[in-house]
Amino acid sequence: MRLFASIRPSEEAREHLVAALRPIRDGNGPLLRWTDPDQWHLTLAFYGERPDGSVDDLAAHIGVAAGSVRPLDVHLRGAGSFSGRTLWIGVGGDTAELRHLMVGCTDEEDARDRRRAHLTVARSRATERGGRGGDRRSGGRRGQGRRGDHGRGDHSRGGRDGSRPAGHPESFLLDDLVRALSVYEGPSWRATEIELVQSRLGEGRSGGPLHDVVATVPLTG
Repeated sequence: MRLFASIRPSEEAREHLVAALRPIRDGNGPLLRWTDPDQWHLTLAFYGERPDGSVDDLAAHIGVAAGSVRPLDVHLRGAGSFSGRTLWIGVGGDTAELRHLMVGCTDEEDARDRRRAHLTVARSRATERGGRGGDRRSGGRRGQGRRGDHGRGDHSRGGRDGSRPAGHPESFLLDDLVRALSVYEGPSWRATEIELVQSRLGEGRSGGPLHDVVATVPLTG
């Protein structure tokens, strides 16, 4: 089983972001593979492949972290990109508590350093072809905007003449989209629980992953 812990955005937050992204999606053709809004989530910890029967132990582990954190008031804001290939929307609101929760949900087998909460909305098709790019963020230091919010960082704009460095056209497109979405701010919602999710690769819409919730853990701090 491929498992991760996450927080699901509210329906209002998803619909608001869908509406904001619609003109961007309509105008950018086949260069990007857009994620299914029904599968959108904020990943707290990625556990990778685990044997059957791991759900109860992981749910108990998550429960320890959830017991020290109250329900969170969060919203989606700003944008960034990872390696010029992945477009994400950042998170505002109770971000200090959210980072604490992310640390608590990881375990010794989680090799990824997840300190920046985000929601992935699109991936470059160049990801499947290789290549490199920079980490683009709209906002402040280390991709964090004012008040410690996630999203809003620096951009690499090329040389003094405004020219861009060589690379995939998708990375140039993502730079533009990050700038366009830098002012995005969605409605707030109260996150009251963590979902433990099984990811079935290739079984979702358009060949994407299919996510099944296998356990829920309330925030009770």
